[in-house]
Amino acid sequence: MNWRPKFEPAVVRRELQIIKEDLHCNAVRICGKDVRRLTMAANAALDQGLEVWLSPEIWDKPPGVTLDYITGAAKAAEDVRRSGQDRVVFMVGSELTLFMQGILEGRSFRARLSNPGMMARVKAGGHNKPLNEFLSRATERVRSVYHGKVSYASLVWEDVDWSLFDFVGVDHYRAAKIEDRYASMLEPSFKHGKPVVITEFGYATTHGGIGDAGLLTSTAGLGPSIINEYSQFFHYRLPLLGRLIKPRLNGDHVRDEEWQAAKLIETLKILDGVGVDGAFVFTFESQITPYDPDPRYDLDMASTSLVRFYEKGERGKTYADMPWEPKGSFRAVAEYYGGS
Repeated sequence: MNWRPKFEPAVVRRELQIIKEDLHCNAVRICGKDVRRLTMAANAALDQGLEVWLSPEIWDKPPGVTLDYITGAAKAAEDVRRSGQDRVVFMVGSELTLFMQGILEGRSFRARLSNPGMMARVKAGGHNKPLNEFLSRATERVRSVYHGKVSYASLVWEDVDWSLFDFVGVDHYRAAKIEDRYASMLEPSFKHGKPVVITEFGYATTHGGIGDAGLLTSTAGLGPSIINEYSQFFHYRLPLLGRLIKPRLNGDHVRDEEWQAAKLIETLKILDGVGVDGAFVFTFESQITPYDPDPRYDLDMASTSLVRFYEKGERGKTYADMPWEPKGSFRAVAEYYGGS
């Protein structure tokens, strides 16, 4: 799925300015498949004085195809790095155990996640050897064309060979089931003598908006369980008929921006307390889960974004030139970062 159907360079540049000046961020992680979009956004972020963690992502491809894609993206990233005074970190992948074919059984992400033998293989650690073999090949190829710092966005249960990287990167969501041990689960990450960065964490905009599935994959942060996925799939995948299908939630849910904001700040304080070098809130904007005043169709409830996106061209009140309005979480994060 195209996460950003409306990609307008002027809007992207303006958003990055807001992220720097109003959210008080000093770094941004830019994810996506289209390398041209990634490099355009990366250069715009560098122009704002932001550090860039460039994260090209291709899903559900075999290792050979994935490796070629990553290498091509690294070549493009080298041009960005040179112009950005070395303020670029290249990510060789994200949660590849789940998102790439060949480590767990299944041709697609969903097939791998739902495979009956998946949990047993993960608990036995059977995924770690093929993962690290791929990461070894990937870092060798990347470093042959890219001469800056390199990292990987891991799941907390991936036992990565961090000697390959400059930073330890962990996608770590604070699911309800692990709240009491969220910080302690990071302890192994600090044993490698390298800076530890939380490459992804967040909360959806409804109370309890991340489930225990967050222990398996960061995508649980999107709250997909409360969206009628068939309606969303057909809306975006069928060019003509899809316009007649309005994506909706799968039940009665209550919007709770205050809860999202409070949980984000709680987690940022925990991460500051354990001494991580940085943390990336997931995510700034989500165009595929737009806001709707009718709670039956308010897909933004399922989104971890800091702003609520208006799909039909409506403009925000805070930023009249933007197709979104900040949530309570935007203001909370801005205040927290501004006071750091």
